Amino acid sequence: MNNNETQLRNALINNIVRYLIDENFPRVIKCLKMLNEEEIWYRPNNQSNSVGNLVLHLNGNLNQWILDYIGGKPFVRNRQLEFDADKTHSKEELILMMNNLGEELRFCIQSVTSDKLLGTLHIQNQQETVISVLIHITEHFSYHTGQIAFITKWLKEQQTNFY
Repeated sequence: MNNNETQLRNALINNIVRYLIDENFPRVIKCLKMLNEEEIWYRPNNQSNSVGNLVLHLNGNLNQWILDYIGGKPFVRNRQLEFDADKTHSKEELILMMNNLGEELRFCIQSVTSDKLLGTLHIQNQQETVISVLIHITEHFSYHTGQIAFITKWLKEQQTNFY
């Protein structure tokens, strides 16, 4: 491995950790702390997800795509249950889930080596490189973080003050 490969690997990994774990995880946790139990599980209609559903979905997604497929930690996922859940976890359980997941992800992502980045994984009937998985999970988490922030602002009628 040459110096350029090392620099590229470090830049990619450091930015994935920054945007995914250091910025978006605290935003989701802040929203959870702002909401009460009823608000966490509130759905405006049957076509919408609650904040609780979105947190369970993010947990399932990251456990499957990162900890299982990249890190090798077996994870059995029932994606539909993430969206069907209703008041299955308390606010404290969801916050603890996010905190524990963030630290586990940090270790797993930081352990990805340069030679592993272009390796391919078979995920949801597609071939993906580890780079594409890291980019996908970061944008996917960000997308749902925005939904969680919108729901929180709407229910609380106040800013989240992320910045």
